[in-house]
Amino acid sequence: MRLKGWKEIPIGGLIIEAGNSEEYQTGSWRSFRPIRDEAKCIHCLLCWVYCPDSSVIVEDGKVVGVDLEHCKGCGICAKECPPKVQAITMVEEAEFAEY
Repeated sequence: MRLKGWKEIPIGGLIIEAGNSEEYQTGSWRSFRPIRDEAKCIHCLLCWVYCPDSSVIVEDGKVVGVDLEHCKGCGICAKECPPKVQAITMVEEAEFAEY
């Protein structure tokens, strides 16, 4: 399945058919990227529960990564990570740009 880019999204961001979010590659909208410190992560899954884009990847009850094709960089995962853990930090996307 080919992912749709921003030019193919209906004007106004209307969702014409339910359940189509996986068809749109929205990660390019990001200005900040979540970076998870594996050594700090306690796999509480709060980031997964609160992620509005379902971009936190979980396998066998543990966080294993982030789907960067769909993560919009809202920072909710970092905000919901327990204060004593702080395993997720938001880093400017420009630091990852390839020139």
